[in-house]
Amino acid sequence: MTNDIYQRMKWHRIGLLTVLCLFALAVAATGARHSKRQRPKTTERILLVHADELRYNQFGPNPGAQILKGRVHFSHQGTQLWCDSAYYYQAANSVKAFGHVRYNDGDTLSLTCHRAAYDGMAQMLTARQNVVLKHRRQTLYCDSLNYNRGENYVYFFEGGKLVDGKDRLVADWGGYRPDKRQAEFYYKVHMYNGTRDIHTDTLYYDIAKSLAHVLGPSTIKSKQTTVNTSDAWFNSRTDYSRMYSRSTIIDGYRQITGDSLFHNDKTGLSRAFGNVVYKDSHNKNELHCGHLEYNDKTGYGFAAQSPLAVDFSQKDTLWVHSDTMKVFTHNINTDSVYRILRAYDNVRAFRNDLQAVCGLLVGNSKDSCMTLLRDPIAWSDNRQLFGDSIKVYMGDSTVRRVEVLGQSFSAEKHDESDHFNQVSSRYMVANFVDGNIRRTTNVGNVESVYYPVDDKDSTIIGLDYQKTDTMDMFISPERKLQKIVCSKTIGTLYPMTQIPPGKTRLAGFQWFAEIRPKDKNDLYRNAQKTDDQKLKETKRQAAPLQTF
Repeated sequence: MTNDIYQRMKWHRIGLLTVLCLFALAVAATGARHSKRQRPKTTERILLVHADELRYNQFGPNPGAQILKGRVHFSHQGTQLWCDSAYYYQAANSVKAFGHVRYNDGDTLSLTCHRAAYDGMAQMLTARQNVVLKHRRQTLYCDSLNYNRGENYVYFFEGGKLVDGKDRLVADWGGYRPDKRQAEFYYKVHMYNGTRDIHTDTLYYDIAKSLAHVLGPSTIKSKQTTVNTSDAWFNSRTDYSRMYSRSTIIDGYRQITGDSLFHNDKTGLSRAFGNVVYKDSHNKNELHCGHLEYNDKTGYGFAAQSPLAVDFSQKDTLWVHSDTMKVFTHNINTDSVYRILRAYDNVRAFRNDLQAVCGLLVGNSKDSCMTLLRDPIAWSDNRQLFGDSIKVYMGDSTVRRVEVLGQSFSAEKHDESDHFNQVSSRYMVANFVDGNIRRTTNVGNVESVYYPVDDKDSTIIGLDYQKTDTMDMFISPERKLQKIVCSKTIGTLYPMTQIPPGKTRLAGFQWFAEIRPKDKNDLYRNAQKTDDQKLKETKRQAAPLQTF
């Protein structure tokens, strides 16, 4: 019985040992297989193709390194590396190369430098001293460069220059992606392509598309323009630019500022949006609006979204506001250049000595004339003028002449008692001296109402009504009537107590005090004549038919 128990225990121990041995063998085999998977394949190893001399010293300054000299050549996964001498760390799968280093990655990328290191496991190349990287048409010059082949990314530091045809890019450091042909540059970036000179903090450049994106305080200069921006895109192939973040385009004495700008150097066309300001330092004028298009080659401009034109070429500044505006330039880039401004709809103008409203305003810098059309009204001091059209001629410092053509009507408020001096005719001319009317000439169907004043106590004597064909009125610098010269006239002087009903107002009289602009800030409200206040179109009398 005891012997049986002993035998069973013996076989149990043998079985247990067998199981343990089999388990140990399985673990060892698994570890071997795992170790085999972690070890690089033969094709992943850096291969030594050639060297004139090879030696190994495990007790030297570089233990574990094979020392190679003379026409050294390595290859690794489609890349080739040549140098004068090298340390080859076969176990670490890496190389340190020295002297006339050349590196090729396929047929499109090559590099030369003085010394380099290549890690086959990380597929990382570090190049130092006189580094020249070439990829297709691009060449990168720098002193320190790392090439991460796995991520297809080259980055340099301590200064670098990228050359792409006519394009030259210089920066303190940056990167380049050969597969996408995209470059990025940071700090003290300078790009020049023969026609454009860029200084910026950050620049991204898509070489295939010739598209550059600058960020940070930037200046872009071309033959025609200078751009100040902090966020802009431009195409060096098409000369088209897109600018954001409040940018400015300067073209000689003209400049445009806007929240966003679009400019084409070839066509000269600029488009601006958002708080746009156009300045012309030569002609001394500005334009403010929400949307502007201007061509600096033709001098044509279009402004919308509440445009305000400001002219400060004379001592007194003129402000003009409307719904839309157009600018036409004649004889551009010559000494005889002049501009024509057209303001459309809800036009309101203010100057200290002149205010006006109309439906269409045409300003001509050649003869300093401002023409008001479509129910125009003009005010000067306490005088109001309106008619079919009004021409205002500016002098060096003030208004010098006003012409009212068709259904002309002049009204001057005499005092606070609602008395108005009035003249109506087909045509009227008013001549100004130092901002004051000194003479008026009325022609055709002239009617006038005038309140003469006693010189002793300045009281109104009565109402003087005149009807004639031509009338000249001469006014003193103190704005007192000196004399009236007219052709054959029909008139009556009514004492103040004997004025007939209806004689205090001429036909067509209207007083538009509520429409008059009070100052430059009052130009933005829409205040125009109502339909029943507008002048009716006058038709010419048809010529009589001729009979023979």
